[in-house]
Amino acid sequence: MEKLGVGIVGAGWVSGEHIRAYQRNPNTEVRAITSRREYSIHERMEETGVECEIFTDYHQMLAEADIDVVSICTPNHLHAEETIHAAEAKKHILIEKPVALNLEDLIEMREAVRQAAVKTVVSFVLRWNPLFLTIKSLLEDGAVGEIFYAEVDYLHGISDWYRGWNWVTSKGKGGSSLLAAGCHAVDAIRWFVGDEIEEVMAYSTKADARYEYDPTIVAILKFAGGTVGKVASCLECKMPYVFDIEILGDKGSMRNNKIWSHKFPGQTDFASVPTILPDSGDVTHHPFEGEIDHLVQCILEDRESFVNLEDAYNTHEICLAVDRSAETGEPVKLPLA
Repeated sequence: MEKLGVGIVGAGWVSGEHIRAYQRNPNTEVRAITSRREYSIHERMEETGVECEIFTDYHQMLAEADIDVVSICTPNHLHAEETIHAAEAKKHILIEKPVALNLEDLIEMREAVRQAAVKTVVSFVLRWNPLFLTIKSLLEDGAVGEIFYAEVDYLHGISDWYRGWNWVTSKGKGGSSLLAAGCHAVDAIRWFVGDEIEEVMAYSTKADARYEYDPTIVAILKFAGGTVGKVASCLECKMPYVFDIEILGDKGSMRNNKIWSHKFPGQTDFASVPTILPDSGDVTHHPFEGEIDHLVQCILEDRESFVNLEDAYNTHEICLAVDRSAETGEPVKLPLA
């Protein structure tokens, strides 16, 4: 079978992880990279050993390169427009999060993908994290019964050590605490509870004046089925990266990799599962290979992903609703449109 040709959009750090994952997949070949900065392309090519065409114009790559799949690895504010153009060019798309920074762009890109009928995966890469897979499996097995409360916190102090610091702190390019990074927590709580959120109430604050938005935000969530929850995101904390997960059900509870369950008679303390936690930026904790293999499989089998743009639309809409609630001081109902 002929390999799927891949075009990488953007040449920052994360693009290198995408390239390596495509190189490991026997059904894909990276054939083009585009970036406004040609030296960054050469850095990624040297780093990964890939040999491919080079473009400094995204539209030229879409028109001329022999590609079937586009991986969007650019700064946040560019994702929506680039997704729309890729869909119009009939390319399958892997989109780094967040996919959009406002509701109008979110709606427009969803419509473009629907019209084009291309396959998409949004890079909520933690869905392939070993702890996430363990939790999901245990929940589906009824280990905690019916969930009535869930809590997920993204606490990761991002400062000038981060190479994207100059743009991620900007409201116009980074978006907000949730859109820039905490959306992983919102996506996680949706996936674990298995229900949609119908109302949010949020508060935010700022200790680091270098951010153009409040980098600390907390929201109370009401799910359609009656479950309640909490999500917090903090990008200014002075501590190691922490991704906390708590799930309470009528037959048991989970706290990160620890479980108390009716399935373990005589249990006297939480049982721990030795696994990889989502508390690091290391690739072993953020498995790009899993999500890219999944996208390729969806393309080859002509089926939709469980983390496609349609699904990610809901996660992003919640983030936008939380931001709106924090700004107005009022609860916000979903859907927004």
